[in-house]
Amino acid sequence: MKRSALRGLLISDFNLGNLSGYLSNDPSQPEIQCELGPYGLVAEALLDSDLPCWKPVPDFLIVWTRPEAVLSSVRHVLDGFTAKEGLITQEVNRYSEAIAACSQSVKTIFVPTWNIPTIHFGQGLLDLAQGAGVSRCVMHANMQLLRDLDTVPNTFVLNASKWIELVGEGAFSERLWYLAKIPFAHAVFKAAGQDIKAALRGIRGEARKLVVLDLDDVLWGGIVGEIGWQNIILGGHDSIGEAFVDFQRALKSLRQRGVLLAIASKNEEAVAWEAFKKHPEMILREGDFAAWRINWKDKAQNIADIAAELSLGLDAVVFIDDNQIERDRVRQALPEILVPDWPLDRRLYVRSLYSLDCFQQAFMTDEDRLRAEMYSHERARKNSRAYASSLDEWLQTLQLRVKVEPLGDSNLPRATQLLNKTNQMNLSTRRLTEKEFRSWATEAGHHTWVFYVSDRFGDSGLTGILSIEADGNRARIVDFVLSCRVIGRKVEETILHCAVEWARRSRIRSVVASYSETPRNAPCRAFFQKSGLITRKKDQFAWDADHAYQLPSAITLVSSMDGAPFEVFLEPRAVEVTRIGHEGLGPFDSN
Repeated sequence: MKRSALRGLLISDFNLGNLSGYLSNDPSQPEIQCELGPYGLVAEALLDSDLPCWKPVPDFLIVWTRPEAVLSSVRHVLDGFTAKEGLITQEVNRYSEAIAACSQSVKTIFVPTWNIPTIHFGQGLLDLAQGAGVSRCVMHANMQLLRDLDTVPNTFVLNASKWIELVGEGAFSERLWYLAKIPFAHAVFKAAGQDIKAALRGIRGEARKLVVLDLDDVLWGGIVGEIGWQNIILGGHDSIGEAFVDFQRALKSLRQRGVLLAIASKNEEAVAWEAFKKHPEMILREGDFAAWRINWKDKAQNIADIAAELSLGLDAVVFIDDNQIERDRVRQALPEILVPDWPLDRRLYVRSLYSLDCFQQAFMTDEDRLRAEMYSHERARKNSRAYASSLDEWLQTLQLRVKVEPLGDSNLPRATQLLNKTNQMNLSTRRLTEKEFRSWATEAGHHTWVFYVSDRFGDSGLTGILSIEADGNRARIVDFVLSCRVIGRKVEETILHCAVEWARRSRIRSVVASYSETPRNAPCRAFFQKSGLITRKKDQFAWDADHAYQLPSAITLVSSMDGAPFEVFLEPRAVEVTRIGHEGLGPFDSN
């Protein structure tokens, strides 16, 4: 499903026309239309939402300024005087407050860090001196900017130094500055545009989630089936061996950020695992991989099978292989998969991995860090199912436990992530920022809960969302979201039980749900069709709240309050009533 173009507003004290051009004309998604704010009027543009540039309201805002233009103390130091760091802090605070004010009007804000042209780096020993050092003043200003904006929802500080370092000596252009008030070379704006587009994809839930790897000459040097694990090139006093170790370490770092790793290799499986288990300098181990296909079959089919096993779309996959024939085969058979060109020089593997801009995330949660471990638990569950004679018997052996709690400060980031990334079991498939989700949840008649699932094999984390809009005698389910990791284990029925039980306790007569079709959420329709709810019209379902909706016998349902049953959680006297104010989002009244 193609999304409409995003509208971006660019506010600056210098000419941002080149960045606008790169963002608007770059063929990669998302499509962007740019509006330039009034030249040089940074404060005015940030504080006056009645200006024409704010009509219609943009989807995102970029505020990119020169430090000497918005911080008089930095200008003072550039002129050869000294400045107190406390004064710099105060000026940055005021600047940050103006940006924070915009967060009420726009979904996403990007603020590149400040940089000083290289012509000012002639201070030598004084460059980092207290009060007089230009670089020190800018470093202090940037750190204060980070501290200030850390608390502003959906505002992201971007590292502009990276763009400048990528371009090198020619990053600053005196010629362009004096001719057109453009301080940077074209290549800086190009790098910035690519970074901003990648960030927008990450915010929209379009980041790649899985890296599928070949083994021989990718994770180590040599063909393990021919030379044995003892003779593969990995570590040791060898430049190539060290590069392979560092590449594995970089992959493990990616895994710690929540990106899954998998293997698609033409090899003998027992021989390959022997290398992982026995080689003393192996960084990655079996538990680091969510899935694998180590056989002599077609790699394209193996990768498709891995994606299906992990319930991921092919557009979530990156495939890394040193063999160009295999890369071309996967590109042709599965065009949705990202297959980067891979260098012949093994010492460039880490650089090539880090150059991929497809893994950006807006935030990191505990579930992200534990995702690979969760998939390892999932394999154990599937193995246990082979010994059960029926689904019900298997579910009973899992000792399933579902914990429910209201949407609050601690779970809002993960809940927003789940809302935006889940496709299959998603009733309305609406996409909201944290700020929008927070705002919706605080409106009168709106009630939102999150669900955590665990069993005897491990914790699956926050995997479900239920939101209800109460209107008179009717409760409408707005969000019914469940991670694919726990689909089919009666958690869906448990969420419906909670919705109906809340309606019954609130003396509401009926619970209704309207399914909104997308290319991927057919499993949600299939569940509601067999859920027991009455189908009133096509894709509209209802339950008479005069009757209870049975909690599945395999589920132990508790609230977040000292292991209390969910029924106790529903009692008004047991709920802490804290409405969401400007201070943040806390638990709120569920009744």
